[in-house]
Amino acid sequence: MKLSQYKYELPEKLVAQYPAENRDESRLMVLNRATGKIEHKVFKDVLAFFDDQDVMVFNDTKVFPARLYGNKEKTGAEIEVFLLRELNKEQRLWDVLVDPARKIRIGNKLYFGEDDILVAEVIDNTTSRGRTLRFLFDGDYKEFKDTLYKLGETPLPKFINRQAEPEDMERYQTIYAKNEGAVAAPTAGMHFSRELLKRLEIKGINFAYVTLHVGLGNFRNVDVEDLTKHKMDSEQILISEETANIINTGKKNRKNICAVGTTVLRTLESSVSTNGYLKPFEGWTNKFIFPPFDFSVPTKMISNFHLPYSTLLMMVTAFGGYDFIFEAYRTAIKEKYRFGTYGDAMIIL
Repeated sequence: MKLSQYKYELPEKLVAQYPAENRDESRLMVLNRATGKIEHKVFKDVLAFFDDQDVMVFNDTKVFPARLYGNKEKTGAEIEVFLLRELNKEQRLWDVLVDPARKIRIGNKLYFGEDDILVAEVIDNTTSRGRTLRFLFDGDYKEFKDTLYKLGETPLPKFINRQAEPEDMERYQTIYAKNEGAVAAPTAGMHFSRELLKRLEIKGINFAYVTLHVGLGNFRNVDVEDLTKHKMDSEQILISEETANIINTGKKNRKNICAVGTTVLRTLESSVSTNGYLKPFEGWTNKFIFPPFDFSVPTKMISNFHLPYSTLLMMVTAFGGYDFIFEAYRTAIKEKYRFGTYGDAMIIL
């Protein structure tokens, strides 16, 4: 597959800037791979496509307020710092992206908040945009983390053309998020409300949780035409023994295994035994899924509508079939579905 095959014209007005009023009332496009049929529903209708003992797999990562605004010492120039990951708890070391990067050099001090309550020193260059910061803070770790998060903003992706608002703290997060560490939300899961989860549970659906701490690699541009040459950023994943058992039992009993989102899809396919079963795993994955790909674990998938050229769109075409997914996207544009993080959803059967 080539990068140019993932170009399509997306009207700007279809990129959702705000979430739907109620989580489970986004639109839902239903794609049936066996019949080639496309239907239009509301997200809570997803209940109809599952039976007793089917398995739904969710990513329980939690987004933290990763975007900080501060000033550079001496010049007072405004800078944006995007926290990527904590490197060392004791030394308060973090990997970050800075913008504008050209102005920030090793040894510079950066100031955040009123009265400069947080100060950081640049100690390393990791990439052209990336830096390692040491936060200089006198209090204990909890006070430091509280201060960092109080100053931080919900890290909405750049294609949402507005500042984060208080509502985003709750809505740019799944309701079952618990393992903190993501800088972007696993968006397919954001359509599930507590009521819908309860109704799925009553119907006998089994829930399994994996963790993949979503990084900015999700939004990184693919800059090679030959997709086999693209390298995904590594992201931390966890598949517990309990999760592997729930999924493998479902698989043995020929039940449906539904991956809720591309992050779950990647996690499941990153730890598969030679006989096609899921293995418990804790570590990192840089698995890049694009057509053709032979899936071992999931039989159904829920996903949002992704932007042109994105690795997320590539993953969805690997699961649903390139031609069928592009037919669905043409339909979505015609029917004015909402695209992106806060957009509508599809289920691929």
